[in-house]
Amino acid sequence: MLPEKTIERLSMYRRVLQTYQDNQSEYIYSHELASLLHLTPVQVRRDIMLIGYTGTQRKGYSVKELIKKINQILDGGTQINAIIIGMGHLGKAISNYFNSKQSKIEIVAAFENDSAKVNRIISGIKSYHIDNLEKILKDTYATIAILSLAPTEAQDITDRLVFAGIKGILNFTSIPLNVPEDVYIENYDMVTSMEKVAYFVKEKIKNENSL
Repeated sequence: MLPEKTIERLSMYRRVLQTYQDNQSEYIYSHELASLLHLTPVQVRRDIMLIGYTGTQRKGYSVKELIKKINQILDGGTQINAIIIGMGHLGKAISNYFNSKQSKIEIVAAFENDSAKVNRIISGIKSYHIDNLEKILKDTYATIAILSLAPTEAQDITDRLVFAGIKGILNFTSIPLNVPEDVYIENYDMVTSMEKVAYFVKEKIKNENSL
């Protein structure tokens, strides 16, 4: 099993490499890939070596072959079904993004407790009432849940998801969630991310003003 940070970087590498491929570039050097992602060439080479791929000193990495290798690692040839809970602005944005991509992850259902959003197609996805969660999960074989709902509801919904067999959760709420060890959870806190950006912006401005 590869380290979490390596998996994150492989996903970033693939997006950059796909842009390179669209521009009909056949090869890329580690320092070029590193520069585009603000990483070090050493880190890039280490990650690529971990997945068992090597380039050449003369040409670097084959863009096509490296994408193929990363696809094997990240996708594994198996489609994963996911659901999304909460179809507000964030839920719609996430759904629209995945619907526009060729991905092995497919969002197969959405859930809401707002009657105005139930039994409708929203962003290309059928939206169900949250009361039907367990039944729809069983019917769709979903194993991943994306949470974009109110924080006050998050833990109760998470408990239901785990009991129904969900194995991975992407948490966009602002609270940490308790899950068993056999469930993988990724927390994305937008408030923390924005405050982090704001801090470094203020520090840069402070340093510039002191010159």
